[in-house]
Amino acid sequence: MEIRMDKPTLLIGIDGGATKVSAWEIIHDTEKSTFSLGNASVTKSYREIDRFIPNFKPLDLPTQLHERDVAAINPTSEEKQQAAVYVEACAQAIACLTEKISCANVLIGIGMPGLKTVDKRGIAVVANGPRMLDYAQNLEKRLKELNIKLLAPISHLGSDADYCGIGENYSDEGLFRTAKNAYYLGGGTGVADAMKLDGKLLTFDNAKTWIAKTWEMKSEEGLPLERVTSVSGIQRTYSEFTGKTVEELNSAGIFPLQISELAKQGEKAAIKTFELVNNNLAKLLYERIVTLNRGWPDLFGFVNPNRVKPVSEHEHIGKVFDTIVIGQRLGDLFEDKIGNEIVKTPILYRLHKLIQNSEHLDGYVKTHYQNLDSIVKTSKLREAPALGAGIDAFLSK
Repeated sequence: MEIRMDKPTLLIGIDGGATKVSAWEIIHDTEKSTFSLGNASVTKSYREIDRFIPNFKPLDLPTQLHERDVAAINPTSEEKQQAAVYVEACAQAIACLTEKISCANVLIGIGMPGLKTVDKRGIAVVANGPRMLDYAQNLEKRLKELNIKLLAPISHLGSDADYCGIGENYSDEGLFRTAKNAYYLGGGTGVADAMKLDGKLLTFDNAKTWIAKTWEMKSEEGLPLERVTSVSGIQRTYSEFTGKTVEELNSAGIFPLQISELAKQGEKAAIKTFELVNNNLAKLLYERIVTLNRGWPDLFGFVNPNRVKPVSEHEHIGKVFDTIVIGQRLGDLFEDKIGNEIVKTPILYRLHKLIQNSEHLDGYVKTHYQNLDSIVKTSKLREAPALGAGIDAFLSK
């Protein structure tokens, strides 16, 4: 799809996270019909913005989901204040980027975690931040005040997870690009799921009758899977095993890479952390493989007890993944020399055992997944959500 931009226009992809927002210049290669990140980017931490609430705590997910389900979302005063901070951080990031490139006309795509409002322009449910029902409207208003002209209104807020899939599919370096059936698991502050089947991207929202998002599910220990599969969750799990707060760990420079080093040195809390993490990550990947091939195996419970259980029949039964992608900071952990030893190798070993001993999978499928090193790959797209957001804005214009 080709877009004519009569005036010089900057295509921007926004990755809105739990602690910061990043704005990236997106370049379209018209000859190859591919996209890539430009050289210019701006990141704004929410902490930089006036009136940021450092000890903000979101409402628990069951309450948020209930309010959403009964159409009675009522953000608290703290949520409204924090939401204003998030909007201002995004506006400032966009303004700084337009100054770097000397272009006031912009086309913006925005990826944000959480469940969107009915009009797709706000956030109705989110695990790690405030609900923001009028995010797009308030951002457009702020950009107008900053004399930044939008080529088109912000049509919707996309899923950072879906944007990871779009980025992997349209970038020269994307691992979805040549795949027929692929699954993507990205781990950062939260966790992102994306999928491509029969050569076409399929969002988890459009497949929710037969497959669940990672953040929706609970481990056998009763923990949200996001807690034991995201990079921030790994740190939080370690903090609980050590009795140290996350703030103390941050101050000491102890993040998942450092925790993996401590595990290699034999520290019990670090070893215990990765036992929990590795078991659940292997089980999650196994669930994805079985769900695609045979239907929902009922291996996990749900954070929302009212979540309808996925059906066991779907149109893709019998298929196998030719590519499984691990991305974002979880991918960095997999690629690290010690992380490979402490995290990636044990996960693939456990996944191999689950597959080969499975009562759900037949011999053909077990043979297909015999060499997991050729199927499980690490993404090179560190900023896949921002890239996907810009691509979506371009394709949606």
